[in-house]
Amino acid sequence: MCRCNRQGAVSPIAILAAVVAGSWFSSAWAEAVQPVPFETGIVAYHSLADEGRFYGRVEAVHRSTISAQTSGEIVELPFDVNDYVPKGAVVLRVADTKQRAALERAKASELEASVRRAEAQSAHERNLRLIKQDAVSKLQLEKSEADLKAAQAKLKQASAARDEAREQLDYTVMKAPYAGVLVERFVEIGEQVQVGQRLGAGLSLEKLRVEVEVPARYVEMIRASANARIQLPGAEAGWLDAARLTVFPYADSRSHSFTVRLTLPEGQHGLYPGMLTRVAFALGEKQQLVVPSRAIVHRGEVTGVYVVDVAQQVQFRQIRAGRTVPGDLTIVMAGLEAGERVALDPVAAVIYLKQEPAVPDHE
Repeated sequence: MCRCNRQGAVSPIAILAAVVAGSWFSSAWAEAVQPVPFETGIVAYHSLADEGRFYGRVEAVHRSTISAQTSGEIVELPFDVNDYVPKGAVVLRVADTKQRAALERAKASELEASVRRAEAQSAHERNLRLIKQDAVSKLQLEKSEADLKAAQAKLKQASAARDEAREQLDYTVMKAPYAGVLVERFVEIGEQVQVGQRLGAGLSLEKLRVEVEVPARYVEMIRASANARIQLPGAEAGWLDAARLTVFPYADSRSHSFTVRLTLPEGQHGLYPGMLTRVAFALGEKQQLVVPSRAIVHRGEVTGVYVVDVAQQVQFRQIRAGRTVPGDLTIVMAGLEAGERVALDPVAAVIYLKQEPAVPDHE
């Protein structure tokens, strides 16, 4: 009970007693509330990219069919279906007896034409000297000039025939235009092939892309941001930024959706043609509540964090976590509020929780 004067005012003695009591309570509370012995982080809102996620199909940029460019019998097939084929490796070889004989004939014809041209050149130069001495007629000079031009034309024709014969010989050996996988083979050793006949098909694993069907309402936002990322396979795998994004300029007449093509960076990223993967498109920015990813723990099927309150008390709280975002952060869909503190070392928080004393009662 406070001491009061006749007018109802509080006496100085009562005021001094209240101040002393308040100072003692604050000192006792400060001694009781000690900082936790582990690092903590603050739950806060961040401006993050608003994403739309869809499933897409991985396909090879380079997929080609090898066709015969010369005729003959197949004598070598070093690779079978699904074998990895290095760039420049021989995929198929055709018997080259006929083509090699044709090349030899072409070389002989070229040599003959070269000799004929040299002979015509010599005769024409001789007539040029003799015409100055009036030893030959003008008609003979013109004939030698015509013979020289004809010999030069024959030589060009023979050289072209030689190049064609050499090319036909080269066609007997089929080489891989790029490193990849042989996915189909249509012939076997001993078969006769003709020009234009399909021999096999292959694809490259070094250059891949993903095609995604997206609803029309997202197309303009995707075009404006031109930013997308692809989820890599595996439980611990992350996301890969697309090297290039192309939105098709027309919609499918049946589904009314647009096709978006994403080119992956060169190299092997664990993705293979035919796989389904998730693609995230940036659609703008949005304020999202995030928490450091290392603060999240999983207890069976329960996901949660260790929250540290103002009294430095630690408690486990279940949350609904969303996707991870750059900066080692995770979006929190429910369970936390902005400004709350969470333990960044869950193991240390568990140890502290087991050793934590009871909260002192100051009543």
